[in-house]
Amino acid sequence: MATKAITKTALTRTATTVKKTVKTSEKKVAVTKPAAKSTVAKAGNIPKVTAKVKTPSAVPAAKKIAPKKATSSKPTLKPATKSKPVPKAKQLTSLPVDVQTQMTAFVENLQTQADQVNQAAEELLRNTQGQAEKAKAAMDSEANNASESPFGQWQQLFNSVGGGQTNMPNIMGAWQQFGDTLKQMSSGQNPLAGQSMMAHESLSDVAKMVDAADLQRLQQEYLKEMAALWQSYSSQQSFDITDRRFVSPAWRANAWANYLAQSYLINARLMLEMADCVKADAKTKTRVRFAVMQWVDSLAPSNFFLTNPDAQQKLLDTKGESLKLGIQNFLTDLQKGRISQTDETAFEVGVNVARSDGAVVFENEYFQLLQYTPLTTKVGERPLLIVPPCINKFYILDLQPDNSLVRHAVENGNTVYLVSWRNADETLAHTTWDDYIEHVLIKAIHVVQEASAQDKINVLGFCVGGTLLSTALAVLAARGKDAVASLTLLTALLDFSDNGVLDAYVDEKHVVMREQAFAKGGVMLGKDLSNAFATLRPNDLVWNYVVSNYLKGEQPAAFDLLYWNSDSTNLPGPMFCWYLRNTYLENKLKDKGAAVVCGEKVDLKKVNVPTYVLSCREDHIVPWTAAYRSQATLAGDKKFVLAASGHIAGVVNSAKKNKRSYWTNDSVNLDKSTSEQWLNGADEHAGSWWTDWTNWLHAHSGKQVAAPNKLGTAKYKPIEAAPGRYVKVRAA
Repeated sequence: MATKAITKTALTRTATTVKKTVKTSEKKVAVTKPAAKSTVAKAGNIPKVTAKVKTPSAVPAAKKIAPKKATSSKPTLKPATKSKPVPKAKQLTSLPVDVQTQMTAFVENLQTQADQVNQAAEELLRNTQGQAEKAKAAMDSEANNASESPFGQWQQLFNSVGGGQTNMPNIMGAWQQFGDTLKQMSSGQNPLAGQSMMAHESLSDVAKMVDAADLQRLQQEYLKEMAALWQSYSSQQSFDITDRRFVSPAWRANAWANYLAQSYLINARLMLEMADCVKADAKTKTRVRFAVMQWVDSLAPSNFFLTNPDAQQKLLDTKGESLKLGIQNFLTDLQKGRISQTDETAFEVGVNVARSDGAVVFENEYFQLLQYTPLTTKVGERPLLIVPPCINKFYILDLQPDNSLVRHAVENGNTVYLVSWRNADETLAHTTWDDYIEHVLIKAIHVVQEASAQDKINVLGFCVGGTLLSTALAVLAARGKDAVASLTLLTALLDFSDNGVLDAYVDEKHVVMREQAFAKGGVMLGKDLSNAFATLRPNDLVWNYVVSNYLKGEQPAAFDLLYWNSDSTNLPGPMFCWYLRNTYLENKLKDKGAAVVCGEKVDLKKVNVPTYVLSCREDHIVPWTAAYRSQATLAGDKKFVLAASGHIAGVVNSAKKNKRSYWTNDSVNLDKSTSEQWLNGADEHAGSWWTDWTNWLHAHSGKQVAAPNKLGTAKYKPIEAAPGRYVKVRAA
């Protein structure tokens, strides 16, 4: 779909320019400015997202919290100034033979693509022209002639000033692009599970889901913005663009590129606002918006060499070297099956990440149990067991000494144990959710109890680790076992009625597809999970690297957080399927006895212990309001805390850096108050929530005792040094 947005004219002219560069590198390369009639108008049809994904539950305004100013998705237009002339291309010296060969092959391939794109575009035009005319007629039902409608008048104006040969984008034509997606979603189907997302559908199927007044309002706003933009372009004016994809001076210096970027942003806003106008339930609206977001993000002009003046200038400045490096980067990533986000050679687990001292004191086929070396002479008699998410490596909680939650807990007088999940392979192909509960969570709790000689311990679960941990505690409670003194949940879901943007991926059809795929066992590949999570923030985690790595030939910088993000973990297929069906799809954990785990009916209300619940204000995976509802599934004394930032940055917020803030409200009854009521009375505190948590944890850690002078016990002897070998196994 993205390729079809590129016209043959633009492809052919660029190919010709590059070929001349290869053949006559001593000559000056002329920058080919696409003709306004053929390319500018078509490029103006490219839509793109300019705002973050909206979740169904936005943070309500609080009395004691200064509300954040809303960020408009409209492009910010500063006072117009005459555009600077496009800089002349630099004179190139002779290119290396290998670069000439690669560029020649690139040009030939480009010309082939131009022919293919033109054929596809002609076919698409034939197939959709009739529907587009009907759609426009439906919108302008009061007019006898399309030229008398607002759209028709705009089309005439656009053509009269040298506009495009094809129609400018209009609301109803845009709806036809994803009408089939809306129809599938409204009937419970999932286009992300293999269905066509861009099939065309009749207007009547879509119009039923949208209010005509909303469409009319959006069309009027759109025409007004496009008219203003065209006037500025025709008068040789350019504007600064605040969207970071277009902040390079090259986007302002080139008037056509500036127009293309701004028309794209206008179209992107239109498409997303149209998605918001769909009259449907919250789940359907979330999925529709997610699908549209993926579409418009992929079509940003910055994502294509032919429409990215910054990448073109880089090619000239480097005498073709950026193209060579970009091809090399692409081929390398193609072999890996994922986009490189950081310099993966700069880090090594146990050397410059996951560096906290400790030892593996227990292991089985599912996990290793780490015990960390005390850093204080006195510790609380009750140890702390940390359960990280099984879909990631644990060292997100132990990246560097100055941002390690593990080290923070140890420095504050806790004996810390941690679960290190094994990276699943074919030997774990038949492992179930029950296996993880029984042989990882319950086993780890028992080992820590024995090793510390304590009947009760403190436990912490992060993300899905919190879901697993809470389930295990419910199973133990059903067996009459009271094993923990306190529970900490970090961005964890127990009530899955609001799944955030992940809801776009999960429906009955998708889950059945997974269940059929893993009916005889198998492994859910970590790279597939990683790619799925990357699409939740496509501009940051996908297209940003497509542009820098491939179009510009740049090497990604070394960043420990992104190294961890690239170090994915495989999951057992059966376990993954149980998780999808019983939580995201059917939401069974919140209802007494609805889920049966390890032969026990799960009742989370039997988990009656002091609980510290942390959520993050901008979390797109676990919306903070969903985390608030989740705490209501538990009994006992509960403390709810809201941290600034997102799913990872909000959790990994070092107390040493004293950044961001968090909110508390101890004056309300959590079981009888809504999230909005809680927030309205919340107090903001500067810095990290870590300090608040360790103070809370001390109250449940028992008396102070001498720190152990060695790791392990006679029964649980150290096996190897932390971080252990399980965490070092990279997913295939």
